[in-house]
Amino acid sequence: MKLILREDVKGTGTAGEIIEVKPGFARNYLIPRGLAYMATNSNIKIFDFEKQQKMKKVELQFVEAEKKKIELEKVSLTTTVKVSEDGRLFGSVTQQNISDLLKEKGFDINHRKIILDEPIKELGVYEVGISLAPGIEALIKVWVVKE
Repeated sequence: MKLILREDVKGTGTAGEIIEVKPGFARNYLIPRGLAYMATNSNIKIFDFEKQQKMKKVELQFVEAEKKKIELEKVSLTTTVKVSEDGRLFGSVTQQNISDLLKEKGFDINHRKIILDEPIKELGVYEVGISLAPGIEALIKVWVVKE
């Protein structure tokens, strides 16, 4: 049975490929899960249209990510923390703390998008990366000052 794959299927093929599979595999797994279409002329046209729509959506996301990058790189965050007498922080500044500070500035960034190798445990100025899209990363300054 000939099918057009809508998505990558491990061990079977990649999206957009026309493949030949056993009828049971097609009827019981690929087609019900929306992973493939029957390889007819009309379905090939539908797949091409879907592919164009996905390309436009990805392109739009990259444009929006570039705009957001420009806005974010203008931002400088300041967090006040409690410190001991010798200047060590009680606790640390984490990705979640930075995300909360960004929300206060009007940016809704998921804490998982913030690139921080390890939590900040000392006073100072740090450059923190934010992954906006594949290949697009904004750098913001985070000032950690004592309370």
